[in-house]
Amino acid sequence: MRGRRITYSDAQMAWLEANRSMVIGDYHRAFCEAFPGTGVTAARLHALRKGWKTGRTGRFEKGMAPANKGKPCPPGKGGCHLNSRKTQFKKGHGRTGRAVTLYKPIGTERRSKDGYLERKIHDGMPLQSRWRAVHLIEWEEINGPIPKGHALKSLDGNKLNTDPSNWELVPRGLLPRLNGIHGRNYDGAPAEVKPTIMAVARLAHRLAEKRQRRSRNAE
Repeated sequence: MRGRRITYSDAQMAWLEANRSMVIGDYHRAFCEAFPGTGVTAARLHALRKGWKTGRTGRFEKGMAPANKGKPCPPGKGGCHLNSRKTQFKKGHGRTGRAVTLYKPIGTERRSKDGYLERKIHDGMPLQSRWRAVHLIEWEEINGPIPKGHALKSLDGNKLNTDPSNWELVPRGLLPRLNGIHGRNYDGAPAEVKPTIMAVARLAHRLAEKRQRRSRNAE
């Protein structure tokens, strides 16, 4: 009753606390059946149990099944509504509009922004996985997957030369020693100098790794 203080008996409080995890509608109905004549509203019961942890998070937990699981969508509702059907994918319909113009078939090759030759290998998702460097594809066909922490380096400095014999497996940490700010301009060096630059860079990389290991062991 509005404006009237309700005093709950010990039995009522014990029942309310024991059943606090129920949905508020069922909670109120079951309480009124167990203790008729109280006149308490669902809102009051809800306010009363706010200080108790109901155990419900308000979201679907692992293992819980939706209430409408297995039930077909009724005509004119949800996904079966006429407005919803207008935007649904129509089975058998392919690309339309600009997508037709932009589409590239599997096997198409292009030059990446980094200067590598890429080949389209599938039409699936994610989008960035549809294209892969040709030199990686052809090298792995002969040598297998590239180990973690390693990369392929073009021996002649030409990124478009995808012949597997032109690519050497190197640690990723070696790449900055060949090119980049502190590199030795490997790609721009004369062909007869490149083997020497590679050997010096490998030696410097191994020495750096040894120093790092000694430093870690000293700690």
